[in-house]
Amino acid sequence: MMTRMPMPSPLPVKNGVGPTRLRVPASGPWATIAEYVVARFDHLGADDLHRRFDAGEIVGTDGRPIGRGTALGAHPFVWYYRDLPAEDPVPFHEEILHVDDDLVVIDKPHFLPTTPSGRYLRESALVRLRVRLDNPDLAPIHRLDRGTAGVVMFSARPATRGAYQSLFEKRRVVKVYEAVSARPPGWDQDAPALDGRAVPLVYRNHIEARRGELRVVVDDVREPNAETAVEVRGTGVSASGRAVLHTVLRPHTGRMHQLRVHLAALGVGILGDRRYPDLLPDAPDDHSLPLQLLARELEFTDPLSGTPRRFVTRRTLAEAPAGHLAVGSR
Repeated sequence: MMTRMPMPSPLPVKNGVGPTRLRVPASGPWATIAEYVVARFDHLGADDLHRRFDAGEIVGTDGRPIGRGTALGAHPFVWYYRDLPAEDPVPFHEEILHVDDDLVVIDKPHFLPTTPSGRYLRESALVRLRVRLDNPDLAPIHRLDRGTAGVVMFSARPATRGAYQSLFEKRRVVKVYEAVSARPPGWDQDAPALDGRAVPLVYRNHIEARRGELRVVVDDVREPNAETAVEVRGTGVSASGRAVLHTVLRPHTGRMHQLRVHLAALGVGILGDRRYPDLLPDAPDDHSLPLQLLARELEFTDPLSGTPRRFVTRRTLAEAPAGHLAVGSR
């Protein structure tokens, strides 16, 4: 698989936030680009958008301001900076595990998105790090869900970014996660099984993400495209008094929500998961019970130096049992 290079932006990153790119149709019922933009963002008001055109805040791919009279079809894309809304701060902070000329590796907390999404823009790991390290070139090499904590890698230099991205594309990165679930009824410590299957096990199915959908779609008929090795680390009682099951997960693929879907399918949905196995109503974040999923470690051979690299989280899962009863023991 070839790495697709993103279209270069004519505007720089500002305060850690990159500009927005808008595709403009080549033809349509609008005479000018400005007319299309006003129709596209009619909720913003024509006067404010006209002001932005007049102030030179909306530019073409060449970086030159686009005037109100610029004809539709003159530019396939326009670029601009979004107005930054007020954001509720995420009261948890990323920890930097490693920095060099090419890589930045962090220990991401629960509730912090890796990149801007939804109502989170400045309150994302990417924007925080760009400001903190004064490096507008930072870009994620992979991503974790907002609810998942643990190790995330960022590229510090565009010149070497593709080499590290290709490691993930070619599945040359060993990823290890931990999860905590409610202990299933009838759990047999001497003959451990999940959904009738002896553990350790490898779970496979077909997962498809659809634009605009909160949950992925599972198709049990199509050829599997998602695979996870599952082992049980142990069982016990959590600090909150729950009887829990502590699993170690090694995904061999990287589908959206893969680990959450696979454990839910095995009857041990992750504690704190509001999407799997059941989609719960939208609600404010419950900081007392974050999603009990942790990206524990990443291991790979560095594509530039050829040396082995391994990065391990310093975080733990709040609901992990304090004293494990190992599988197969009494």
